[in-house]
Parts: sequence; C-alpha cells; structure tokens
Amino acid sequence: MTTINHQERWTRVKGRLRAEVGEDIFSSWFARMELESVESETVRLSVPTRFLKSWIQSHYAERVLACWQGEEPLVRRIDLSVRSAMMRPATVALRNAAAAPAVSRIEPAPTGFGMVNGHSALSAPPATTAGHDGIGGSPLDPRLTFDSFVVGRSNSLAHAAAKQVASARRGDPVMFNPLYVHASVGLGKTHLLQAIAWAGNAGGERRVLYLTAEKFVYGFVSSLRTQTTMAFKEVLRTTDVLLIDDLQFLQGKSTFAEFSHTLNAMIDAGRQVVVAADRPPLDLENLDDRVRSRLAGGLVVEMGSFGEDLRLEILQSRVTSARSHHADFDVPAPVLSFIAKSVTHNGRDLEGALNRLLAHSKLTGQPITMELAEREIRDLVRPQEPRKVKIEEIQRIVARRYNVSRGDLLSSRRTANVVRPRQIAMYLAKTLTLRSLPEIGRRFGGRDHTTVLHAVRKIENLVGNDLALAEEIEAIKRELQE
Repeated sequence: MTTINHQERWTRVKGRLRAEVGEDIFSSWFARMELESVESETVRLSVPTRFLKSWIQSHYAERVLACWQGEEPLVRRIDLSVRSAMMRPATVALRNAAAAPAVSRIEPAPTGFGMVNGHSALSAPPATTAGHDGIGGSPLDPRLTFDSFVVGRSNSLAHAAAKQVASARRGDPVMFNPLYVHASVGLGKTHLLQAIAWAGNAGGERRVLYLTAEKFVYGFVSSLRTQTTMAFKEVLRTTDVLLIDDLQFLQGKSTFAEFSHTLNAMIDAGRQVVVAADRPPLDLENLDDRVRSRLAGGLVVEMGSFGEDLRLEILQSRVTSARSHHADFDVPAPVLSFIAKSVTHNGRDLEGALNRLLAHSKLTGQPITMELAEREIRDLVRPQEPRKVKIEEIQRIVARRYNVSRGDLLSSRRTANVVRPRQIAMYLAKTLTLRSLPEIGRRFGGRDHTTVLHAVRKIENLVGNDLALAEEIEAIKRELQE
C-alpha cells in the first residue's frame, strides 16, 4: 500500500531518473513504471510488460535503486513485477551495495550484459546470458578489450577501423557504415566487436548493443511470442552502435527480413552498424541480394591468419597477463618460439597451449621445458591445410588461361570460346570450394543451379575422355592451390 508521502518520494525519484538518463530514455523505459508499495526496506514497482521488466532489470537496476536511496537511504531492495500478469511473477532483487560485496547487481543475473552504458562494468567473464523474453545484449568478456588485442599485419586495418568506431562521439559523421569484418574461426572477430562495446560507450554518451546472431534470433522470436515486437524494434533502432557477431548463424525468413529492415533503418539514420562473420558478404548464401549489397557497400575488412611473428607476440602478451595472477609462471623464450612455430591454426589453439603449460606448472610445480611443451601440445600441431580457393580466383585464372575476360564468364554470351571456359570455371568452383550449386550459379551472373549442374557433368564426362583437357584442368588446380 502506498501513501501520499511515498507517492511524493516516487515523483522525486522519477525526476532524478529523468535527469540522469535523459528524456528519451526515460520516456522509453520508465514512463509506465508505477509504485505499488513501500514496505520496510523494500520498494515494490511494476511495469506493464515482461519486456520492460527484463530490460530495466538488465540495464538500469542500480540506477533505480540509487535514485530511491537518494530520497530514502533506508531502502535496500527493489522488487519489480509485471502488472498485467495473472499471477505475480518471480521478482528479482536489487540489493544495496552495503549488503553485498563488490558492485551491486541484479540477482541472479549474470555478471555482465552486452549493452554498456558507462555506469557498470564486468569484473569476471559472464557464465550465461540474461534469461528473459525480449532482447538483452549478449554477455561481454572483460578480457576482450583493445588493450589486450595484439596488432599485426593481418589485422591492422580491422583494428584501426574498430578503434575509429569506438572513439566516435554521438553526432559525428559515420565514416563507413556498415563496418563488416570477416575471418576464419579464432582470428579475433569477436575480440574486436567486444572491444568496441567496452570502449565505445565508456563516457556513457552512446548506447552500444552487442548481439550474437543467435541472440538476435532469440530476441526477435521472443518479441513475437510476447507481442512486444515494436519494443524490440525500438531497442535496436534507437541504439547508437549495433554490433552483430557471427552473422553466418542468422536463420529464419522472418528474422532475415527483420535484420534487413534494422540494417536499412540504422544506416539511413546515420547510426553505426558493425557486423562480423566467417566469410565476406557475397559468400553468405542465406542473405538476399539487397542485404548482401548493403553489407558490401560499407567497409569490408578481412582479418587474415596470424604470421609466426604475430603468434609469438600473442603468446608473450598472454604470458604477461597470466603473471598478474600467477607470478611464478615462466615460459622460456625457446618454448614460446616453438609454440609460435608449431601451433598455426588460430588464436584459440595458442591460448589452449599456454593454458596446458600453466596447468602443468601450477599442479606439479615443475619447470616448463621443451620436452614438456612438445608432449602437451602434440594434438594442437595440425598438418598444413590446403589453401582455401575462392570463386573469384577461379574465374580470374580460367579467364586468363583461355584469353577471355572475367566479365565474359559472367555474361550471357553463348559463343564457344566463352561457353567452355565458363563450364570449366563452374566445374572447378564445385570441386574446389564448399559453395552450393545455387551459390555458384549466382556468382556466375545469376544463373540457375541446373545450369551449373549441367556444366559440372559436362566437364566430368569430357575429362574422362579428353586427356589434354584433363591436364589443362589439373594445371589450373595446381595454380589455384599454390
């Protein structure tokens, strides 16, 4: 039960909130919050939807509590519920920092959230994402910052572009939009996106939202189920910097449509979008041509594999970091050089190698030797993989060998001097890449998959009977794989 005195305090609390977060944010998230009762040290508030409840709990809990304590210092707990529910939902306590160690947080929420607002920070890697309907940011790892990112020739452009995005201020013109970063697994895409999330909103001026593609899908589907789609759209499109990780995992026709609308709305409004995926936009088969074109129209940056020098720098950086917690951890320089030379696949394997050495050092107390390193990382030393071949490379080399242009291969010309090289290029695209027939057809001037299948079968039959053609194709393969 509320009294006039409590309602007056609530009015002043709302005034504090409005002054702290600004009129736009207050109107979006707090205008429909109501005071239900004040009982001893607990204030009970309510909102009309589960989405609002979840968002406020995830992003503004400590502010609400602090504003109440500014009016009533004895308040140590706030319970937030949904007014429209038939039954009172489980509440989440917001406890006073004096009553619990470290920074006060929603309990039992994870230790961090993807939306950074300059007033809260992670102190440990989160174990899970926020469990609620609607959309909340994916969790951030406090280790993935610009300070811990090791720059080398293969990632310097991506790093510079990410730093520019993170350092921009609200109202600054957007230099490249979207920023699209692609790389194989373990080469630092997620590290860069999370570094932007941590650094980009350090002053609390901009709203930065980091989402994995899986979290985007979950948020959209949840908003459909709970009939909060408009709120979902509002969250995304009023964000200043939207970071989408692992775009290749985006699934579902309606989800693709929503992503397309969000992408267009944000770019048209001058809001920054940053996307990471494991391949360039033109190779994402699930996206329609308009989205592909919009993604490719910004700055597309590839992060290449680590060279040996960069791998050694990464290892040295990780050893230095480990010593802040394990002062006696020591890896001799020859051992680090051996790991850098032997573990070539990606950064995660490098981390795994060091973790094994650290575990051995802490559990046995024995020094780290070359023999130990050779034994511990044996399964991380992978055979050299063949170079990945791109369809564009196939088209370029085939065109040069048969004295036609790449444009001829993509054109509708049906002359013999163009048809045969085009069929050979399609055959090589099918045998040397993992691309599907429809994708190959699209990359050859928008042809139907049946055209590609016909070309592949045609060349397969010819190779079996024409030794000269078979030798030509083998020569092209060798050139592509050098």
